Amino acid sequence: MRSRALIAATSSLAAAGALSAFAALAAPASAPPVPVVVELYQSQGCSSCPPASANLNAIADRPDVIPLSFAVTYWDQLGWKDTFATPEYTVRQWDYARSGGRGEVATPQMVINGGRQTIVGNDRRQLEAAIAAARHPSGPRITLAGNRVSIAAAGGATPSTVWLVRYDPRVNNVPVRAGENGGRTLPHRNIVRQLAALGTWSGTAVSFALPSSPSPAYRTAVLLQSGKGGPIVAAAKS
Repeated sequence: MRSRALIAATSSLAAAGALSAFAALAAPASAPPVPVVVELYQSQGCSSCPPASANLNAIADRPDVIPLSFAVTYWDQLGWKDTFATPEYTVRQWDYARSGGRGEVATPQMVINGGRQTIVGNDRRQLEAAIAAARHPSGPRITLAGNRVSIAAAGGATPSTVWLVRYDPRVNNVPVRAGENGGRTLPHRNIVRQLAALGTWSGTAVSFALPSSPSPAYRTAVLLQSGKGGPIVAAAKS
């Protein structure tokens, strides 16, 4: 009897183990957290910017972050015209300033997940702490596939702009020949080369065609942003 009981108990344990293993295999894997969006506003004409650019370069490949370097134009008249700057990136920084109640813009500046959280960006430990403390965007799922982006439905949504960002992940070494950084060669990564509003998401599922990329070397990110200079509510990168 003891032998039969032992065999029965062993069989039950084995069956339970098999069921547990099956359940573990059958359970859907939890989705990875949405990347934290880190936007650096900088200029090659700003002597304070290289340390912040170096810090962004150092996190350029992290899967849990979308690090983007926006070159602004308001240093261009002070001796050196930034080779990547466009007025629309300056406008974007001003949108953040107005949204945060600030009456001026400055470089360098990092904006974390849109909205009000900003840091200078020159202190690596402060940057890492800001990323760790940032609330991961928890909006609708964004799927990038081929030449389309799809955004899932979600309840309680407010109208948000769908931004397409194309950025260069390669190291771009720029010799600066004048201005505050004259004589230096500045390395840049994740320089934004295209920024375009694809449309609006208001809670129902939508899909947009993506325009062709200016270069096959560029990577793509899609940001879902509430208001002008508001929080990033969802983000994805390819």
